[in-house]
Amino acid sequence: MTRKVAIVGSGYMGGGIAQIMALAGADVLISDVSFEVTENNRKRLLEEARQFVADGLFPADAVERIEKNVQSAPTIEDAVAQADFIEEAVPEKIDIKHETLRRISAAARPDAVIGSNTSTISIGALAEAVTESGRFLGVHFSNPSPFIPGVEIIPHEGTQADAIEFVRALVSATGKESATVKDVTGFVLNRLQYALFHEATKLLDEGVASAEDIDTLVRTTFGFRLPFFGPFAIADMAGLDVYNFCYQSLQTDFPERFATPKVLSDLVDQGKLGTKSGGGFTDVPADRIPDLIAYRNRAYVKLQELIKELGPAPLS
Repeated sequence: MTRKVAIVGSGYMGGGIAQIMALAGADVLISDVSFEVTENNRKRLLEEARQFVADGLFPADAVERIEKNVQSAPTIEDAVAQADFIEEAVPEKIDIKHETLRRISAAARPDAVIGSNTSTISIGALAEAVTESGRFLGVHFSNPSPFIPGVEIIPHEGTQADAIEFVRALVSATGKESATVKDVTGFVLNRLQYALFHEATKLLDEGVASAEDIDTLVRTTFGFRLPFFGPFAIADMAGLDVYNFCYQSLQTDFPERFATPKVLSDLVDQGKLGTKSGGGFTDVPADRIPDLIAYRNRAYVKLQELIKELGPAPLS
């Protein structure tokens, strides 16, 4: 990657994004509320990188590459002036983001693509502060940004297609994987994450299980599948008719909370029951099903071996 990248907001999220961009070969300028803050954050991310190398999490030459490729800019305007891509990573308050995006827009090249790392604020609402807003979109990295591989790309209604493709290529060059989603409240990541948390708190409030036992069940059952398969692939392998029946059982006590999704009942009515029928949310050819099952089983065994190697998380 030979792109020039500016990161506006050099805290833990912005600093982590700067690290991965630098390791991918980009020339990165970081900026913050003052040059002093920016310089201190640059020192911090270099110290973090040294620890990551010592822990075997970054390549051996990571500190040298980051030190060479990440520089502090005196101001936001200096950081963005020549950038091909600018990532805004300031606090999650719309007034702060609006003010920052106005400054970025005024100083950036007109063809520079501008992204926001917001996790909750409407991209369309943020775009109001961006001139030539067709070049603006959400580019949502997750914490800790050096190590979480997925990135949400969120265009608003006016985002140009070439800006989306530019960002997808940029993210891919860092070794991460992107998914493009619509600009709706919570996007995808947080709607799913908070749906699970919401139901977990209900189980806790109702005295069904302790927080520790709920966490244990999530990480050792369906959560164990999630590094390899998303919810639709998992449902297809379980059988959509099974899911349909389970919804009916849940409706005994929770008729509204667990109403059967129409898309599920429609597929079942069509005889599309998942991998066992050759069609569902995913399409797996019949001759590939044995390969899929073999992959699934190997993946779960390998994950269990990794967990044993790492030992339990130091939560208590």
